[in-house]
Amino acid sequence: MKSTLFTPYNMSGISLENRFLMAPMTRSRATQPNDVPNTLMAEYYGQRASAGIIITEATQISLQGKGYAKTPGIYTQEQIEGWKLVTDEVHKKGSKIFLQLWHVGRVSSSQVNGLQPLAPSAKIAKETTVYIFDGAPNGDATFVPVEDPKEMTKNDINKVIEEFRIAAKNAIEAGFDGVEIHGANGYLIDQFLRSNSNIRKDEYGGTKENRVRILTEVTQAVVNEIGSEKTGVRLSPFISFKDMNDPEILDTIMLASKKLEKLGVTYIHLCEADWDDAPEIPTDFRVQLREVFSKTIIATGNKTPQQANKLLANNLVDLVGFGRKFLTNPDYPKRVKLNAKMNQISDDHTLFGGGTARGYTDYSFIG
Repeated sequence: MKSTLFTPYNMSGISLENRFLMAPMTRSRATQPNDVPNTLMAEYYGQRASAGIIITEATQISLQGKGYAKTPGIYTQEQIEGWKLVTDEVHKKGSKIFLQLWHVGRVSSSQVNGLQPLAPSAKIAKETTVYIFDGAPNGDATFVPVEDPKEMTKNDINKVIEEFRIAAKNAIEAGFDGVEIHGANGYLIDQFLRSNSNIRKDEYGGTKENRVRILTEVTQAVVNEIGSEKTGVRLSPFISFKDMNDPEILDTIMLASKKLEKLGVTYIHLCEADWDDAPEIPTDFRVQLREVFSKTIIATGNKTPQQANKLLANNLVDLVGFGRKFLTNPDYPKRVKLNAKMNQISDDHTLFGGGTARGYTDYSFIG
């Protein structure tokens, strides 16, 4: 894959051929009962450190922000110490790693965290599920419907902004090179951005300007804490699952991008649809985004190296991330360079495997 010199982080010392980005992927291997990163996770990320930069799986900033079983947190000292195992292993192997900060909002259930979900508005996400591990014989996850959320008060909003700030601080203590604020895929910040999930009448709802407010306030708090050069944001303008279909979202995302430009964040990460017949992001949207945002633009979404090269050659993005291919091929950059055969997912049941190495750290390397 062709590489780009324009990167979201000072990656001096990393060869150009290794400037692949590993996209965030939820894997549910954190140690229970306290959602602590562990040695198995350190091995997993260390295996994939041939990526020039890794963005971790989504990591909840609080127990309230948790939506799926056995996902890691970044709000206790025990979790910070667990993440140090990961960052030490990745840095030892010469890569950089950002932590993705996550609050799921209404995409949760009391069966996961014992709490009623919070959301911009008291609107349930229709036909949306989360998963638990309830002792299924094969260790598989069990999917359960989300529950009715409580509309957030202003105190709730202020608390979440502070939780993002503290989580960013904790991430740096844990050794991360930066953080990515998760504003995509139907989770809390995305819920505020969209007119169908956010029907508030106060300064956090109604107009597009109001709906982007929590994103800008969260980002400002994180930037103030750790610096703009260590802060990225993930957005998903063309993904509408989790009952998130909003006819105004493209204009809202463009407004948000202008705000992020003013805040000086180091990158915008476009999470793009990754199913086989997914719609292509229109070129005119990419061109417009390039006009309003001057820093690094990342695209992920089941891209091939050929598709990545085309986007890079046309200056529509600066980095392209790979997810599933890194999941099954810990040495993915080497395999691309050699045009080698790729491993395939061995068992779908191990994607959210509940804690074992099977389908996680047991994928083969080439010689």
